[in-house]
Amino acid sequence: MKQFSQCTTILVGKKATIDGSTMIARSEDGGRTIIPEKFELITPDKQPKHYETVISHQKIDDEDLLPNPMRYTSAPDASGENGIWAAAGINSDNVAMTATETITTNSRIQGVDPLVTKGGLGEEDFVTLTLPYIHSAIEGVKRVGYLLEKYGTYEMNGMAFSDKDTIWYLETIGGHHWIARRIPDDAYVIAPNRLNIDEFKFDDPDFMASSDLKDLIEEYHLNPDLEGYNMRHIFGSSTIKDAHYNNPRAWFVHRYFDPDFDGEPGDQDQPFITHANRKISIEDIKFIESSHYQDTPYDAYGDQGTEAQKKTFRPIGINRNFETHVLQIRNDVPAGLAGVQWLAFGPNTFNSFVPFYTNILDTPESFQTGPKFDLNKIFWLNKLAAQLGDTNFRVYGELEADFEQKTLAQCHKIQHETDKKAKDLTGKDLEEILTEANQKMADVTYNNTVELLGQIVDEGHGLMKLKYDLLD
Repeated sequence: MKQFSQCTTILVGKKATIDGSTMIARSEDGGRTIIPEKFELITPDKQPKHYETVISHQKIDDEDLLPNPMRYTSAPDASGENGIWAAAGINSDNVAMTATETITTNSRIQGVDPLVTKGGLGEEDFVTLTLPYIHSAIEGVKRVGYLLEKYGTYEMNGMAFSDKDTIWYLETIGGHHWIARRIPDDAYVIAPNRLNIDEFKFDDPDFMASSDLKDLIEEYHLNPDLEGYNMRHIFGSSTIKDAHYNNPRAWFVHRYFDPDFDGEPGDQDQPFITHANRKISIEDIKFIESSHYQDTPYDAYGDQGTEAQKKTFRPIGINRNFETHVLQIRNDVPAGLAGVQWLAFGPNTFNSFVPFYTNILDTPESFQTGPKFDLNKIFWLNKLAAQLGDTNFRVYGELEADFEQKTLAQCHKIQHETDKKAKDLTGKDLEEILTEANQKMADVTYNNTVELLGQIVDEGHGLMKLKYDLLD
């Protein structure tokens, strides 16, 4: 069975982004075993007509696989052995979904509404069962809420939905309950493997929950606070693991967006809804998703801390990053150009985002990863670059920084040119030109990654331990 993902989610409202788009992002992280990921387009004819989960063997009633599914992009596991794990995508109505962020819980709610032990849904299933059927972010919340209440879940998860105007974040509660909150347009969120929603208002349209959740809290005396409802206090955890594995990631992001942010890495009550001191860009999100506590004693590649400090906290950028995305719905272009799935494979310290249009006919061949090592596929090329680069980050890190800036600049240029060329097109003409642009960006990224590998080999030649100073 695939290990549950240990991810990092970032959400940015449209008034908090540099270009007025909504952005929902997540790194899909795994365990010790490499899990190859690919980029796919799911057309209506490919959407399952009957569905049974692989992990829990839960059968979904056919009437819950709604008629007329939409086309959507997907970033599933390449092998498919443990189910689809579609991870993230944007549908033809420009609605985006990322799922899921593994989160925490506590024994109080588990004693009231235990995770299901037979059947139920999980990360394997949610995107496939939701994204092709929703026409707005709030419909995504309602759809998942329905599925949770009917079928239950065997794990705690968070997930996000967006359209051009709104972002909603949902967290599962126990086996059949859930909560959700609309993210304010001027705010950002960092959600790192813990139950994240804090302040909650049951009588506010920007909050949603299972219909009986308020009564459940009262009946079983689940609220430890004297006033109000803080869902992290009620349903979440506050453990030593949170202080070392989860909370420091939020602390680093808050400090990045606001240097005056107060607090310590392990603080348990860091806020869910936060505001940056500037507009947030794609480059900001990429830096965060690649970050490893730079300029602090906790940086595994740094020289400020002791060896013990460098291993104290779990970084965001890590060897277990297998796929990372930003799902962007733009407001400054026609609807046919609005959906962009920024995608990167492998450890984020040695890759680059590619801004793929989602109104397309197919995905680039180099991003259609196979399960076996293949240097024609960008997933495996990125994984190789990261593992080589990790051997001497002080030397190779600068090469990576130049590679990433060069690649992003070239992809931005292709995107700007395509936006202008395609602004008046519709239908298949538009899909063809966007598919062609995606291929150009995939080729740029592949070729630049090969070039990076060559530079690492050149620089590393004289650094090998298997050498002798006397030349003969």
